Amino acid sequence: MKVCLLNDSFPPVIDGVANVVTNYAQYLTQRHGADVVVGTPRYPDADYSVYPYKVVPYQSFDTGALLSGYRTGNPFSAKYVAELADFAPDVIHTHCPAASTMLARLLREQTGAPVIFTYHTKYDVDIERVLKVKLAAKEAIRTMVSAVEACDEVWVVSRGAGENLKALGYGGDVIVMQNGVDFAKGRVEDSAVAQATAGYDLPAGVPVYLFVGRLMTYKGLPLLLDALGALRAKGRDFRMVFIGKGPDRALLENRAAALGIADRCIFTGAICDRDVLRAWNTRADLFLFPSTFDTNGLVVREAAACGLASVLIAGSCAAEGVTDGRNGFLVEETPEALAALLERVGADLPLLHTVGRRAMDEIYLSWSDAVAQAYARYEAVLELKRAGRLPEKRKQPTDLFYTIAARSIEEQERRRQIWSAMLESFRESAVGMAENTGEAVDTLRERLRQDLEGLRKR
Repeated sequence: MKVCLLNDSFPPVIDGVANVVTNYAQYLTQRHGADVVVGTPRYPDADYSVYPYKVVPYQSFDTGALLSGYRTGNPFSAKYVAELADFAPDVIHTHCPAASTMLARLLREQTGAPVIFTYHTKYDVDIERVLKVKLAAKEAIRTMVSAVEACDEVWVVSRGAGENLKALGYGGDVIVMQNGVDFAKGRVEDSAVAQATAGYDLPAGVPVYLFVGRLMTYKGLPLLLDALGALRAKGRDFRMVFIGKGPDRALLENRAAALGIADRCIFTGAICDRDVLRAWNTRADLFLFPSTFDTNGLVVREAAACGLASVLIAGSCAAEGVTDGRNGFLVEETPEALAALLERVGADLPLLHTVGRRAMDEIYLSWSDAVAQAYARYEAVLELKRAGRLPEKRKQPTDLFYTIAARSIEEQERRRQIWSAMLESFRESAVGMAENTGEAVDTLRERLRQDLEGLRKR
């Protein structure tokens, strides 16, 4: 099977969806023998030749100041659209509703391959954060939903993600397709943990709480700090480790200082080494993830892989599959509720470790298993297409535009090939003349005339 994966982020950018795409590409290639190409906006100085599958980095623009370090791709760059179309994919799988899905629709026009879209995150929250004008944000969300409805099949990473998408106006069907984690199942050896955490103030017997992810206030981090402030006011000791970076780091550090817990909070910055992250998940006693924004919470499954239980907001997407007190802990979305739970269970380290072992056994999902489920669905979609039973996508006002754009790009590529052939013909003629100075100029002129006439007829 030939699979084209598209996403607006990819290493060197490190985020949850970029991690998803790299794992899809790896396991589709290694476990299922698929031929994979990844299309993504180009980042300066990135080396895309290191991957065991083809990566097509297309033209991009620096929008880091507006989009927290992300670049925006140009999905209408004829050269790169043609390169991806020449790959002739059987399946196009897009993981972002912006440039990637525009590119996916162009490729579908040229190749006929079905487009599958995965809804990973609550994009409406990010849209409203970037576009301060309510009317503009509303229109951007409507455009995003229209792009999703133009896809042949829509996957969501959790039931809650599907509910969020439908609340935004999406009227089609969805299939829940969970993401996996790339952590091996099992705790890290003590020596590796000691090496990864060396130099940090982590006294024995004091509970260590962990958060991993982008440092954004909408992930519930102010609530978390307020709960820890209340816990500290009652004389409870702890260490809170934040791993990650984000635009709200300074705000969170200032809040910790105002609450009098700055000396109990450790901000490590981003950690890209997966083995070091596994070591931190092994060292911690409880993973705190009070986010109602995340649609899946891969970090919760990564923690479970290391036998680390999580505290989650009851009813959140990240809490799906978690049973309170058995393989995790669920609280209401208030600082008081979180503080009360930590006061009750924080000192009972044996209990935390028992619940963590259950999390490892019951909510862990490997990428190998997750991609196997996705691959089986690819096959089912292709079989529906071959049988003429693939549900017809909802018609969109922009469909005609993409048809015209695709044909225009095809025409641009055809003209590029003609000019390339003409220049090559001229080069060969010029070289021949240089090698044989006796060749008559009028003979050369006639040869070029014939070449040009032949190219015009094409």
